[in-house]
Amino acid sequence: MFDVLIIGGGVSGVSCALVLGSAHAKPYAEGKKTGIFTHQKASALQDAVFNNAYGIPQGKLGKELMEESLEHLTQAYPHVTQIDKEKVMKVAGEAGNFTVTTNKNTYTAKIIVVAVGSAPAFDIEGLTQYVIPHGKALPEKNRIQLKNNDHLVAEGIYVTGTLAGWRSQLAIAAGSGAAVATDIMTLWNNGVSAQYHDSNRAK
Repeated sequence: MFDVLIIGGGVSGVSCALVLGSAHAKPYAEGKKTGIFTHQKASALQDAVFNNAYGIPQGKLGKELMEESLEHLTQAYPHVTQIDKEKVMKVAGEAGNFTVTTNKNTYTAKIIVVAVGSAPAFDIEGLTQYVIPHGKALPEKNRIQLKNNDHLVAEGIYVTGTLAGWRSQLAIAAGSGAAVATDIMTLWNNGVSAQYHDSNRAK
C-alpha cells in the first residue's frame, strides 16, 4: 500500500515527488510510502528547449531535464519508488483504498496524484468522468483538464500541471506539483500547514 502514487513522470509529477521525498525526516511523514509512475512517452518535455525558465540554464533540452530530474530523485530521495515502463490503465476505489491497474501490475494507494498531460487522448478508466475542456488553452488545441478545486478532483485524488487547468510553462507545472505535495503533507500533519525547506543557515 502506497500512501501516495503519482501518475506521470513529467515536470509536475517529479516536482511533487521531490517535495514529498524531502519531507521524509518530518515526524508526520515518517514511514510514508510514495511512488511515481515515470512512463512518460508523450511528455511535451521531450521536444522542449528552455530559455525562459527560472533556475534552468539557457538552451537546456527538455529531454535532458527529464533524465536529470529522475536521477535527482533517485540520488536525493531513494525511498521514493520509481515505477518505469508501466502505463496506468485504470483507477478504482476510494480515498484511503485506491486500486491502480497498469498494463503489467496492480497497486494500492491511499492518495492518487494525476500528473499526465492535457491531450484529449486521456483515457484512464475511473477518471474520465472528471474530464472537461481546458479552461486556459486555445479551443483549436483541443486540450482537456480534470475538473478540480485547487488541484483536488475528489477526496484522495489530486491533479497537477496542465491537466489541472494551468498553462504549459515549466515553472507553472513545477509549482503546481509542489503545491499538491504541500497539501498532502498538510493532510499528513493533521491539517497544520506544512512545507519543507533545506537551509545552510547555522542552527
